[in-house]
Amino acid sequence: MKIRNEEHVFRIDDKIYHCAMDVTMNYIGGKWKTVVLWYLRKGKKRYGELSKLIPQITDRMLSITLKQLESDQIINRKVFSEKPPLTVEYSLTPFGQTLLPVLEAIAGWGRKTGTSKGKIVRAKEL
Repeated sequence: MKIRNEEHVFRIDDKIYHCAMDVTMNYIGGKWKTVVLWYLRKGKKRYGELSKLIPQITDRMLSITLKQLESDQIINRKVFSEKPPLTVEYSLTPFGQTLLPVLEAIAGWGRKTGTSKGKIVRAKEL
């Protein structure tokens, strides 16, 4: 990116990002991160709840996605080990909550595009 006719980059944790979009996509890029965040936007969810809400995601990919989001400090992972079976709950961190306006904007664009270029159908009809 250029600032006063000089090239600049963002450096975060020894990683180099060439522009603001590069930074954003590092945190929310990929097929499943935004979907998981969308379901966490209104509150805590257990692993099984997320799995049911996103039936197309494999257990392995959900696990990887949750670990990446936790590593990036976008979500919290809380383990309840009082009694078997082990319960794990996920929620947005304050840092993750700063993404909510971005997610809302992306979803709004998707709604407009989905209805203008296609139509809403019941999932059972597919």
